[in-house]
Amino acid sequence: MTAWAELAPGDVSVIVPHYGDPALAEVLVDELRGQPGGADLEIIVVDDCSPEPFPPSTAARVFRRARNGGFGSAVNSGVALATKRLLLILNSDLVLPPSFVENLLRAAAPWQPAVAGPALVDLHGTAQMSGRHFPRTSHYAVEWLRPLARWRNRSALHEAVGHDTRCVPGTTAVTDWLVGAALLVPTELYREVGGLDERFFMYCEETDLQRKLRDHGIPSVYLGDVTVAHEGGASSDSGRRLSWLLTSRFLYARTWGTGAGSMRVALVAASLVNFAFGGLRRLLGKPEQPMTTLRRELSTVHDSAREAKRRSARPRTNVTKQVQP
Repeated sequence: MTAWAELAPGDVSVIVPHYGDPALAEVLVDELRGQPGGADLEIIVVDDCSPEPFPPSTAARVFRRARNGGFGSAVNSGVALATKRLLLILNSDLVLPPSFVENLLRAAAPWQPAVAGPALVDLHGTAQMSGRHFPRTSHYAVEWLRPLARWRNRSALHEAVGHDTRCVPGTTAVTDWLVGAALLVPTELYREVGGLDERFFMYCEETDLQRKLRDHGIPSVYLGDVTVAHEGGASSDSGRRLSWLLTSRFLYARTWGTGAGSMRVALVAASLVNFAFGGLRRLLGKPEQPMTTLRRELSTVHDSAREAKRRSARPRTNVTKQVQP
């Protein structure tokens, strides 16, 4: 028997970042309190300087940041307040099934210490492929190619863009990294590696964290017998999300030496293929504007690469150095 043999809600600090409409986060907090053992959870809602503040609550501790810093900053601020030995990091746009926390802890216990996460599905029950391979330039280039979009649900294409196709509901697998919408992480280990790197405003911060933990011998485990519904993209528009995503991918490549320059070349090449594809569709009478699309794609690639270079000059954030609020 190890110290991790039995886990209970009283071992868990739940961190819920909030930005935007507080209704989703309020529902999530109520769902957490309604879980078996929910009264024992330490629930911390971090308001990331939202235009619509999270209201005072008797069900959770609410901490409002002085400025908006993104997902990593919000989570780190919550971890600075956490007192339990496990962190359960949850997006506010989750819909929790009954007994979710107990089921997740039961499934995760044999693997501890580890990063553990449930199967994520959309609101219609479709799996979101939340187990991933560590990123490669080829993943991003294939994902950028519009001509392949019609085959995006095929297994080979899922693998080609970095999805670990072993990770489907009903299975358990050790994978490279898990999407950060719902993650269970030992608190001490999270702090030991410095937490989420706040240079990533949004996206890739959980990949970076799990790569740091993997270097310390800590695996990431997909627990497909536990499922949670995830709406996704509830607090931002698609244009900003694409910019944040690409900037974070370039920053990740710079941080881990996986080829930011080659990534830029590959995305430009993929954009040219998209241009040719759009031109052909226009000749066939489809409503395409290939030159406008090409300019937009190239601008996004180059602007994101420059912003990532700027951010990479900053020191990594270390959550252990944050002052307890």
